[in-house]
Amino acid sequence: MKELVRLRIRPSRDKKSFRYMLDYIDQSGKRRQISLGHSDKRRAERQRYEKELELRMDVAGPISMRLTDFFQDSLLRTKGQVRATTLKETARAMRDFVECVGDIDVQEVRYEHGERFIQYCLAREVTAATVTKKVKHLKRVFQLAEDRGQLDSHPLRRLKTPKVPKRKIRVYTDQECHSLCRMARQYEEKGSPIRWELLIRMGLATGMRRGELLNTTWRDIDFARMTVDVAPKKDTADTWEWHIKDTERRTLPLTAELVKLLVEHQMSQPEGCPYIFVPMARYERIQALGRAGQWSVEKGRSPLSKFCHHFNKIRDLAGIRTGTFHDLRRTCLSNWIIQRLSLHEVKELAGHAGIETTERFYLAVRKDVLDRARAASEASRKGQSVARLLRASCESDGDPMTLSVSALQSER
Repeated sequence: MKELVRLRIRPSRDKKSFRYMLDYIDQSGKRRQISLGHSDKRRAERQRYEKELELRMDVAGPISMRLTDFFQDSLLRTKGQVRATTLKETARAMRDFVECVGDIDVQEVRYEHGERFIQYCLAREVTAATVTKKVKHLKRVFQLAEDRGQLDSHPLRRLKTPKVPKRKIRVYTDQECHSLCRMARQYEEKGSPIRWELLIRMGLATGMRRGELLNTTWRDIDFARMTVDVAPKKDTADTWEWHIKDTERRTLPLTAELVKLLVEHQMSQPEGCPYIFVPMARYERIQALGRAGQWSVEKGRSPLSKFCHHFNKIRDLAGIRTGTFHDLRRTCLSNWIIQRLSLHEVKELAGHAGIETTERFYLAVRKDVLDRARAASEASRKGQSVARLLRASCESDGDPMTLSVSALQSER
């Protein structure tokens, strides 16, 4: 359970003594700091505990609070429990909601306010996908308020979000992958300190996210087992703090080719840099920023500057008009599906919180699927029976649920 009251120390002006203080957020959402007037730790802990009980008893019943104060209180309570970017998106959704319905009392929020908010966003030409995301953040805020006892009921629980058309999944073809690797090698030869070819090959083989790759250290590589660990990092003398998305720590396989490239890279890399893809000069710069207190967990998500700019230049050199670095991950996961890994297996390897994400974003329709569907349609047009096609498929590969192209062609 999250601690509502914190015990702090305030030193005297001469720095020779101190007094304990209580630091907490009251029911109006305002921060309070109360001096206890003594330095007795046991007594201060007891007073902190009493104030904690008092606050929790007050939270037990519904509260009357303006939306701006209510949202600010919610952000303060959830700070540190979710990513900073999530908090920023939630804050934007809250600000837009107040602009739409006004700074009313939180107890007055009704279902119709949610509908009005959706129409308000759509009228401002906000995409349906973004509106859905905003509503999702708001629902989470009100759900937490209901769980804390601040609201009798969740006013937006049954609110329907706009329907969002499925995105076309972008995956790189085999030829595009070869071109990217070739151009990445040439890009390195022109003076880039980043091992782009190895980075791209790792993305295609492991499906790791950009932040996961850039925060991979040599300790995460097991050369004997040919695996890489996707593991969070603590703020130490050698590493900066970094958290995995969805906190899904996992181990991924490496190919023999990747292991060979990693060994060669390790042999050429200067000593003292624990990160595989962060050049020594950039690593030393980040360490200096960390010592000066100018480096944050948020910055650690992508420690290389102008990353997308450089990748897009490599993509353009390869003659590929569209595509992002994240599409390497989609390509890898789609290849795993084609190689008959189950959805559950792909979900675990990808580190998705739910299998819906695997199905929605990463299952691309590849050429071989289209070929099978085309052959099936042609066979149906020529009057071939389903029973004969299934029998031919069973004889060819033993899988009655898969109509192979060869089996269909043999029935023509």
